[in-house]
Amino acid sequence: MRYREIGQSGLQGSVVSLGTWAAGGDASWGGRDDAQAIEAIQAALDAGINWIDTAPAYGLGHSEQLVGQAIRGRRSEALIATKCGIVWDTDKGSFLIERDGKRFYRNLSKKAVIAGAEQSLRDLGTDYIDLFITHWQAVDPFKTPIDETMEALLELKQAGKIRAIGVSNVTAEHVQEYLKYGQIDLIQQKYSLLTRTDVEANLLPLCETQKITLQAYMPLEQGLLSGKVNMETIVPEGDVRNRNPWYKPENRIQVVEVLDSWVPLCEKYQCDISHLAIAWVIARSGQTNALCGGRKVSHVKENARAAEIILDRGDLAKMSDDVVKLQLVTG
Repeated sequence: MRYREIGQSGLQGSVVSLGTWAAGGDASWGGRDDAQAIEAIQAALDAGINWIDTAPAYGLGHSEQLVGQAIRGRRSEALIATKCGIVWDTDKGSFLIERDGKRFYRNLSKKAVIAGAEQSLRDLGTDYIDLFITHWQAVDPFKTPIDETMEALLELKQAGKIRAIGVSNVTAEHVQEYLKYGQIDLIQQKYSLLTRTDVEANLLPLCETQKITLQAYMPLEQGLLSGKVNMETIVPEGDVRNRNPWYKPENRIQVVEVLDSWVPLCEKYQCDISHLAIAWVIARSGQTNALCGGRKVSHVKENARAAEIILDRGDLAKMSDDVVKLQLVTG
């Protein structure tokens, strides 16, 4: 496993990190198997993946609780990232989504951020959080000023309850505003071979100049870039992938054709398509990290393998050029 400093925090994170949204078992991912999820988290640590990502909104706290159980006795081996800013026990906030019989609201007020941190500490069974991330940014009608949110985050950091601050689902303007008030070490954003434009135009250059880590979530585009999805693959009704336009037949066929053309690259690097897609994210910059979900030991081990692959500059460029030619049909 390879490691990189997370921003300027001094924390060394594995270049492949483990996401536990699916392990939380909310309606977006179907049923859950807690024993299997705990085993997968422990397998990640065994494989050198020390960065484990979770959030209160993943299964109404269940994902955090699973992470806490999995790292019991191994806390020093793990970097735990969790989030704040989504609440469901109150309607105070800006409505985000309804799921699992609950209405979720965006709330990044000082009170909500601090209360969220305290609840996460309890659910994780730890006395500190390595990375504390604003999950979704505040919007009208409950648009908390960023200076208020940062005041809460900095107080938590000063108290030793969190070690580093991150932000997710942001614009470059959001980040610039956060930086006015304190250090930001992480931006977590959707980024993959198929989702690139805004990140590469705005966020990645900012990360490089400010020495902020860009953690790419959904680097396999919800499995589409795994090499295991083809035109015969049936996505069940209600599955979260149905909201991804790349899964539409007219778009999916383009992706499958490109991935099929990468068989020689797989032979060259003795790897699978999924390894190439994850390795591409890692290779895009010295500031990038690939956040990969995994509910099974086999998934975790497969994702960890991608950290060993260092793409040649020419192959990196070829992969980038191949996908930039794709025409996303959105209508």
